[in-house]
Amino acid sequence: MLDVGAKKPPRGKWSTPPFDPRFPNQNQTRNCYQNFLDFHRCVKTMKRRGKSEQPCEYYFRVYRSLCPVSWVQRWNQQIKEGTFAGKI
Repeated sequence: MLDVGAKKPPRGKWSTPPFDPRFPNQNQTRNCYQNFLDFHRCVKTMKRRGKSEQPCEYYFRVYRSLCPVSWVQRWNQQIKEGTFAGKI
């Protein structure tokens, strides 16, 4: 996973996500999906440990910036129904 504190911009000063060397190509579909998964995994882990979910905000901001709203809505619906294909 990415180092959350390494390239985190000041609040409100972020227009696009920073470069992620795991996804060097122009097509950012996998980057979108991976950050969606990373966000939900982070939230799940932080809740289990009883800690703040603040570090997970990085993944939330990246996937909200990269992913189409319709995809996120569909994935969230699938998570609620228990039919989501990703491993969270």
